[in-house]
Amino acid sequence: MEVVTHFVNDTVEFYKWSLTIADKRVENWPMMASPLPTLAISCLYLLFLWVGPRYMQDRQPYTLRRTLIVYNFSMVVLNFYIAKELLIATRAAGYSYLCQPVNYSNDVNEVRIASALWWYYISKGVEFLDTVFFILRKKFNQVSFLHVYHHCTMFILWWIGIKWVPGGQAFFGATINSSIHVLMYGYYGLAALGPQMQKYLWWKKYLTIIQMIQFHVTIGHAGHSLYTGCPFPCWMQWALIGYAVTFIILFANFYYHAYRGKPSSSQKGGKPIANGTSVVTNGHSKVEEVEDNGKRQKKGRAKRE
Repeated sequence: MEVVTHFVNDTVEFYKWSLTIADKRVENWPMMASPLPTLAISCLYLLFLWVGPRYMQDRQPYTLRRTLIVYNFSMVVLNFYIAKELLIATRAAGYSYLCQPVNYSNDVNEVRIASALWWYYISKGVEFLDTVFFILRKKFNQVSFLHVYHHCTMFILWWIGIKWVPGGQAFFGATINSSIHVLMYGYYGLAALGPQMQKYLWWKKYLTIIQMIQFHVTIGHAGHSLYTGCPFPCWMQWALIGYAVTFIILFANFYYHAYRGKPSSSQKGGKPIANGTSVVTNGHSKVEEVEDNGKRQKKGRAKRE
């Protein structure tokens, strides 16, 4: 028990010390004063993963077609805004794509970059709705380990990123990822419009390939910074490398089983894709062959909104 007490006390002391080197510009921004709101939301998310399927077990799935259309295209707009802000502000601030330390000043461009990164963090919380919609539509097989791992860790880790390094090279991964999310949520939005869009969605598997390329680029970028001694926090560079490696492994496993380990849907008389059912979600890719939004259920029709 004494060991546990010492560990807790040391952890608290370390956190108090870490606050002394946190970015003072963001301490009064929403959600940034304490990690508790982020942790609480993440815990509620995990609780819903347990409660949601049990609640829906004896109920008909919701279709949520219009909700999904609005949600996906809203996420396109949000991610486009984040990518645009980061690109414009970093260019105005003269950022280097190879080595860029954090500038904690109140320079207008630096604050603009920090603000865009804060919105990126917020978007990771909004993306919890991906899982909520899967469960309400009884697409339980979509809620894989990769899906949950990505959603839960990104929200928490980016709170840490915004708290201590909301600038410098942190912009690099966020810019790439938000740009990919424009494509990804655009794909889901088009899929939600109905089966008539299926012929335009041939590029699904390339989203997964792009995501895997993103992780390799992240590793190369962080590795280059460490090798050249770039004055950006080393702890974050190593964290990025380790995190990216886990995604490469998980995405490679997904890609093999989705596209290499079994015949393509076209060979099996593939069915049209409904929104959110053919998934290469934000770091949590999954594929499911489904019928259209009016998919028949053995026990009756799905609930409408």
